[in-house]
Amino acid sequence: MIKLFLLFLLLALPAYSQEDYSKFLPNKEFTPGDPLIGLNPAETICVSGYTKKARAVSESTKRKVFELYNTTPQQDRYEVDHLISLELGGSNDIRNLWPQSYTTQPWNAYKKDKLENKLKRMVCSSQIQLNQAQQEIANDWIAAYKKYIGE
Repeated sequence: MIKLFLLFLLLALPAYSQEDYSKFLPNKEFTPGDPLIGLNPAETICVSGYTKKARAVSESTKRKVFELYNTTPQQDRYEVDHLISLELGGSNDIRNLWPQSYTTQPWNAYKKDKLENKLKRMVCSSQIQLNQAQQEIANDWIAAYKKYIGE
């Protein structure tokens, strides 16, 4: 009887696995992530103003991203986001871009921005290697969020 009760409790609890949040992650086929290789963080991403100089995504590329994901461009609902952010040495290549929602809950562009900023601070203070931060955000940015920021 107790085993049945425990089984019922486990089934009743909401499981929070990767499948539950996979809809908040980019399609790896379209967006595997694309880091710039060989960056020295002290000379690039940790220099104030780096992202303004590095940001170069054309409107035609943004349209292609929305087409790939079969999503209608709506500037108030989506941004064309860098999976590996510019702050972490990500490229402007289409393999690093995806339409990320501002409005989905609990995971959205605002949450990912918070993670990107945290990881950049960690890289620039030598708490984590740049390539590790790039890999973790590209593999599963939500898992990285939980690891470095929490639920």
